[in-house]
Amino acid sequence: MKINLIRHGKIAGNIEKRFIGRTDQPLCEEGIAELAGIVYPACDIVVSSPMLRCLQTAGIIYPDKKPLVYDELRECDFGIFEGKCHAEMDGDPVYMKWIANNGMTAPPEGEDVDGFRERCVRGFLRAVGENGNCGTISLIAHGGTIMSIMERFAVPHKEFYEYITENGHGFMTEYDGEKTEIRGAI
Repeated sequence: MKINLIRHGKIAGNIEKRFIGRTDQPLCEEGIAELAGIVYPACDIVVSSPMLRCLQTAGIIYPDKKPLVYDELRECDFGIFEGKCHAEMDGDPVYMKWIANNGMTAPPEGEDVDGFRERCVRGFLRAVGENGNCGTISLIAHGGTIMSIMERFAVPHKEFYEYITENGHGFMTEYDGEKTEIRGAI
């Protein structure tokens, strides 16, 4: 089964390098313009996170397709770090400890990292399970969501942060029910 994993277009928080998870920011003008300059692969089904930035991206890329929304594909909740950038928190001992752990622990009042990754994988499996007979799927989600899916299923196996992709870009993959192979970049 062919699955395109596409990160949403750019939002103001991306430009400002803020931790934007649960904050429902729309695409910015720059993000909209960038999407228009990228050639996207055709698909039969569009699956999306419920966040506005993903739904807007889906509408721009695939205007003739109504996205199927999967709540499990939303981005991580960054807790007390939500909406802030490194410069605002540099030196804060709680933030510095989180950074020292490479973000691999739950941010205070935020989502557990393992729980986040498992949620994303559940959403992916549900989406392909419910739509796998319908042809090529384009999944529009967040950087962390895509990294979680790729870390779990991609071969050869790489670590979470090795699957980071720019806004509006992603991976064309082939999924066989157990693993996914990258067939190209978007």
